[in-house]
This record gives sequence, structure tokens and C-alpha cells, in this order.
Amino acid sequence: MAKSKNLPATVVTVATYRELERYARAFAEGHLNLLMLCGHPGLGKSQCFRRALPSKVCWIDGNASALGIYVLAHQHRNQPIVLDDVDGLYRDRQGIRLLKALCQTDKVKTVSWQTATATRLGLPRQFSTTSKVAIIANQWTALNADVAALEDRGHCLHFAPSAAEVHRQAAEWFWDQEVFDFVAMHLPWTNHHSLRTYVLAWELKTAGLDWRQAVLSRSLTGTLLAVAKLKADPSYASEEERARAFVAAGLGCRATYFNYAKKLKPHEDQPAIKLNHTSPPEQVQAHADYLDMLRRRFGPLGNG
Repeated sequence: MAKSKNLPATVVTVATYRELERYARAFAEGHLNLLMLCGHPGLGKSQCFRRALPSKVCWIDGNASALGIYVLAHQHRNQPIVLDDVDGLYRDRQGIRLLKALCQTDKVKTVSWQTATATRLGLPRQFSTTSKVAIIANQWTALNADVAALEDRGHCLHFAPSAAEVHRQAAEWFWDQEVFDFVAMHLPWTNHHSLRTYVLAWELKTAGLDWRQAVLSRSLTGTLLAVAKLKADPSYASEEERARAFVAAGLGCRATYFNYAKKLKPHEDQPAIKLNHTSPPEQVQAHADYLDMLRRRFGPLGNG
């Protein structure tokens, strides 16, 4: 996969969950002082680190302000710190100053907040810590020299698994074989796959809604998407009816429909995967509770 022009020259592309887990364990074991990870949303980057890290860890999400991070870094000094989805912090002058202090290459870092606010909160204006830092983001934001200085201090990773790799990861925890197999049929044409696709489809299926159309909209684009939606629509009795609907919608001629329909045929060499789970975990007592747990695991279950 080609590297984005926004990524630093020193970035290491990680293509498998197994390799990402190795980096997460290395950080958890204290080998990496600063680890910066970016990748498309919905890949389970945060969950991979949650599994690897010990219970005593300071996990800070994107809603935290620079001052809030200072407070938490003081409360959890000498513990690992994970800054998750903090893209906006790069644009804040105090935030980037705080990040540079936390991400010093020295074993003992000195972090300061030189305003009266720290005193009012009962905090010192300066403290020392040995915390190691991991930064998880959806996009790399090299806005200025300060951000570039951070890149030079740590290990920069770009998590870019293939659609098939994401699919194999989903097989370890997902439970609906019908949804899983339908997603599998369209993997060869999926550019940026997401673990959220499976959960969203299951949610719609449980509600009696058209989950297949939702999967297709998240996987395909253009004429291929239009043809796939027609093929997934049970109201058409034959391919000829679908071809006529394709032409009537002004999408192209009959031959164009069948050319795209041929492309959508499953690859013969695509291995089938049998799921080990057939239902959501037993400890989940309510549908809403489970969705909430999945949102905590993967973030908002939207298209973003």
C-alpha cells in the first residue's frame, strides 16, 4: 500500500494485527518511550493496545483539554499514558507544548503548567515523571515544526491492513455467519474496510431493516455499488429485470450491467471462514448494553 504524502518519511507501515500487537506489547513492557500510531477509523487500533496494556495505565481520549491532560499525567505519573484520538491537540499551542514535554527522550521528563490555574487546582506547576507515551490517531497531522519534532522522538507507525486482514480479525469475535459471509463476498472491491461494518449490519438485521444495502454502501462505490444493490434486491426475479432497472435508471446499457455483475462474482480462491461464535456473548443481558460495549470498543458506530 502506498504511503500517504502526509506521513513522515520515517513511518513504518504495519499490515497485520499480529504485528500491531507486537508493537503494543513492546510499549506495554516499557521498551518504547514514544509510539505514534495512525490508521483509518474502525480498525480496532485502540482495542489492540487496551488488550496489551496493564491495568495501571492512563488512558486519555480526544475530549481532554491540554489542562486536563496535565492533571491526569500528574495523577498517573510514572504510568504508561495513551492519548487516543487527540488530533485536535496538535492545533493547540499549550497542547503541543505539553506533548513535547511528555514525549522527551529522557527517562525522567519534566512537565510544567506555569499559570495560576495549576495552583488553584492544588497541583504543582511542575513535576517529574517516567511515563512512556503512545499516541493513537486516525490521521497524521504534521502541521508545524513542533509536531515534526515529536515525530523525530519516537516510533511512527501507519496501520494499513488489507480488507481481508480486517475480515480475518472480525472472525475472532463476530457471531453472525450470514452477515459475515455477505461482507466477505465484497472484500475484493473494498478499499477502506472497517470492523464497525459487521456490527452496524447486525444491528440493522436485528431491527428487521435492509442491512445488505448498508454493507454495500460502506464497501463499494460508483457503478459497482449500483449493480451490487440491484443484485441484492430480492424484489427482482431475474438478472434481466435488474439489467432493465439499471438501464432505466440511466446508469448505462445492458452490457455494462452484465460486465459489472460478472466482476461481482466471488473469487474461487477466496477461503470460507467458519465463525466460532454463533451469538453475542452470554454476559450481555440487553441489546442496548451490547451496542454500548461495542461503541466503547470501536468508537462511534458510524461511517467515520
